[in-house]
Amino acid sequence: MTLSLWHWILLACALAFVTKLLGYSLPERWMRSPRMAQIAACLTVALLASLTVMNTLASGTRISLDARLGALLVAALALWLRAPFLLVVILGAVAAALLRWLA
Repeated sequence: MTLSLWHWILLACALAFVTKLLGYSLPERWMRSPRMAQIAACLTVALLASLTVMNTLASGTRISLDARLGALLVAALALWLRAPFLLVVILGAVAAALLRWLA
């Protein structure tokens, strides 16, 4: 039996539901431990970092160095200089626009 795309989607939905349901069955003391809070924080940062890298460097199945990388570098510099978040977003957008215009 071959599985169609919809079968895989339904399977992924069921696995996500079961995973969430199992999370509710964990003992409360596990969730309140400082170690679990640290693990959750690290996983969140790792997930966001990986999504940022994938959205910046990936173009289909290949690596692409384009205006997105320059925009990310400008935004990272603005964050390092402690600029307000709205300014970081605007600077990144302006950098992407300028790099695309120049290319």
